[in-house]
Amino acid sequence: MNITIFSTHTFDKPFLEIAAGNEHKCTFLEEKLSEETLHLAKNTDVIALFTSDNANETVLKALFKLGVRFIALRSVGYDHVNLKVAQKLGFRVANVPAYSPYAVAEHAVMLLLAVNRKIIYSQMLINANNFLLDNLTGIDIHGKTVGIVGTGKIGAAFASIMHGFGCKLLAFDIKEDKKLIKNTQISYVDIETLCKKADIISIHCPLNEETRYLMAKKHFDLMKKGVILINTARGGIINTLDLITALDNGTISAAGLDVYEHEKALFFSDKSQQLPKDALFATLRSYPNVLVTAHQSFLTKEALTGIAKTTFSNINAWEKTGKSENDLF
Repeated sequence: MNITIFSTHTFDKPFLEIAAGNEHKCTFLEEKLSEETLHLAKNTDVIALFTSDNANETVLKALFKLGVRFIALRSVGYDHVNLKVAQKLGFRVANVPAYSPYAVAEHAVMLLLAVNRKIIYSQMLINANNFLLDNLTGIDIHGKTVGIVGTGKIGAAFASIMHGFGCKLLAFDIKEDKKLIKNTQISYVDIETLCKKADIISIHCPLNEETRYLMAKKHFDLMKKGVILINTARGGIINTLDLITALDNGTISAAGLDVYEHEKALFFSDKSQQLPKDALFATLRSYPNVLVTAHQSFLTKEALTGIAKTTFSNINAWEKTGKSENDLF
């Protein structure tokens, strides 16, 4: 089969090549899928997409005319694909529902520890030969109440780690994980209660119509002063303007973010030779108590191996049977 793989990067191409084997003719493209680049999928049966690609209605209609019939997502999330249109047109779409939840969960913990103990600022002082400890005071994580928004595989892995830290755990999810309750004594509550009681909030839910801007002024106003906010899920779950206000008024004492709501124009690209164009992002990253990483929480060898294997398992299953176990509809 002919497979076009958009948004290929140096970090993931070797893993994709190994998973692909010699069964298919694969075209690896650095370009992101968009209305301007969709023509590159001509004479293609399958396209493989990353989170930075854009499969909107216009793109999907054009791809279908080109002969594409299967869309293999190299991610858990699928907010970059208009699923309603894809289903109506007759595409099959499959994602990677799990690869290494520990990769993302551990990155969330890293962000929490780094912003709490002000590691980046501390390193800047050390490099300037300033060895004072002023303005570096953090808090004990042990004994704090941690609110976890979304307890799928990643959220559950994060909960287990925080349980090991000796934290009291609260969760918000549409489905309760009975095993997680037994193992960590986590308590499921509504989002309002979680916001009111948590000292630390970590986001691990998908981005959809219900969760877009879930973290905005309405819920920031419920939080106690000094909350630490972590987001390794999707940028659109947080209203960045409202987050900045919450940082200014002290509601949020620190934020660790691996995602940003307008990241598609920035992340996975080298912008070092360009002047900043996103004033909102420039403001956000200017805060000394905000640590931003560029959507790298999944970036471990184990996760990349899992993503590549599942992507091609989905493709091979579709070729043989017309569907895969990870189809989204």
